[in-house]
Amino acid sequence: MAKVTLKKKTDVQPTALNEVKSYARKIWLAGLGAYTKVGQEGSEYFQELIKAGQTVESKGKKVVTTQLEAANTQIDSVKSDVTSFRGKVEVQLDKVEKAFDTRVASALNRIGIPSKHDVETLSAKLDELTALLERVARKH
Repeated sequence: MAKVTLKKKTDVQPTALNEVKSYARKIWLAGLGAYTKVGQEGSEYFQELIKAGQTVESKGKKVVTTQLEAANTQIDSVKSDVTSFRGKVEVQLDKVEKAFDTRVASALNRIGIPSKHDVETLSAKLDELTALLERVARKH
């Protein structure tokens, strides 16, 4: 019988394939290591994030409260200024209105148109005369 001897081929491909397999295995192991590390440290990191968030929230609330109080103080100041100004304007409007009424009444009086007071006085005298006439008519 003839003896068959097998020779191993020494190609570049098997070593390249081995390198790729080795690199893929390292990537797999690195992924597992990262997953494990996150599992262990992730909880602690999450708690640190919560604490940092609470600190920022607290500072934010303080800033908002301070700014709100400052705005309310300014609003109160403006309200008091407006109220004071409103009072002054009303006084001035009353003066202007009285001056206008006086001038209009004076102009109407000059052209012979009776004032409201004149009409009311005349109306009261007419009421007295009407009552007097009714009493006289009843007696006769």
